[in-house]
Amino acid sequence: MGALRVENIPTWMLVVAAALQDAQGRWLMHRRPLHKHHGGLWEFPGGKVESTESPVEALARELHEELGIAVDSKGCQPAGFAQGADESGAPPIVILLYILREWRGDPHALEGEEIGWFTPPEVLALHKPPLDVALARNLFAQDAR
Repeated sequence: MGALRVENIPTWMLVVAAALQDAQGRWLMHRRPLHKHHGGLWEFPGGKVESTESPVEALARELHEELGIAVDSKGCQPAGFAQGADESGAPPIVILLYILREWRGDPHALEGEEIGWFTPPEVLALHKPPLDVALARNLFAQDAR
């Protein structure tokens, strides 16, 4: 029998997300594909961190896959995190949020339903998954300081 490896028994899932802010102070939100969990809800773009990646490497990969943009890891400013358990019994999720104000390319919805640029009050009013609700509240509470 082979050795039991910790990475084969995940106790939590690490996810990264980006709060992209444009020159007008608006924030990019991404609508989840309808066929996925929380389908149709708005979220900060991002995704799972693979075991071979650092969080910033995963963020760059995910933003390229989802939005078609390139980011420099030096421009990724940590902005907070949210954590929670999924009702389905899946491992708990921890989302690390990074602020980005510079990137290369024009963001397009390559994997989701659509993207949009929103002011902080508009972001807070969007229908979002619970962890994105927490991320947005924390982000804009920091912004107000």
